[in-house]
Amino acid sequence: MTDSDARIEPRRRQALAEAAASRLPALQIAAERVAATVLQGVHGRRRVGQGEAFWQFRRYEPGDPPLRIDWRQSAKRQHIFVRETEWEAAQSAWLWRDASASMAWRSDPRLPTKSARADLLLLALAAMLLRGGERVGLFGAGMRPLSGRGALGRLAERLEEAGAGDGLPPAVAAPRHSSVVLIGDFLAPLSDTDARLRTLAANGVDGILFQIFDPAEESLPFAGRTRFEGLEAEGQMLVPRVESMRPDYERAFADHRQGLHEIARAIGWRALSHRTDRSPESALMTLWQALARTGDAARGRGIG
Repeated sequence: MTDSDARIEPRRRQALAEAAASRLPALQIAAERVAATVLQGVHGRRRVGQGEAFWQFRRYEPGDPPLRIDWRQSAKRQHIFVRETEWEAAQSAWLWRDASASMAWRSDPRLPTKSARADLLLLALAAMLLRGGERVGLFGAGMRPLSGRGALGRLAERLEEAGAGDGLPPAVAAPRHSSVVLIGDFLAPLSDTDARLRTLAANGVDGILFQIFDPAEESLPFAGRTRFEGLEAEGQMLVPRVESMRPDYERAFADHRQGLHEIARAIGWRALSHRTDRSPESALMTLWQALARTGDAARGRGIG
């Protein structure tokens, strides 16, 4: 190799790296940047012990070891299936974010939508977990938990493909003694949220309820004649002097938030909240610390 070749080679590698980076979704890049900032001031989570109890069959995916294939189960169906143990499921972090229409709202174009902030925090949390050697899955997406290089990109793709929801986490069973992080505005009736979360927690599942809201949803800063239109087919409401209802509204919003905390406390979960006008780094730090405490609680119950 000549001297000129040696000078060209680093430039070529840089060009290839920049070309690869340009193909990454902007959301993924932002999530990795937020995760890197928060990781500078935290320690990793400790992993817990292993068990071999069967949990479920799932479809074979590229990268699964052939030894994991259950040939008897596969012979009964049209596809190849592998076995998953409870340890493989439970020792993964299962993440979910609300994709309902109300999440697409913001009160100011300078603010992110609740949906954009939820996606950012979910992927940033996933990036931190993956860097710590954890396995991460999207709760209710029918996918196996992922780990290693390339996992964050696959999670971002599946997140983008997910359809709209009803504002509540999916009514599917979580693996026993697993950790679940649910991110959304949780504006559904408290009774509906309570019923859904009790179903999840009944299997020994630890969880974090992370409510995201726009600052205007907390303070109702509007004045004068104002028309409100629901994003989820709730209809319209015309208020002649919206400031006259502000005290009652603020009290109702605070009561709803308190109700979410009481629901979480009753099932042994944690309820946290975040306003979209505040930094995603502070929200991610709060989430990470709460998730670490969730892992400590599981160890205290003798899991692992």
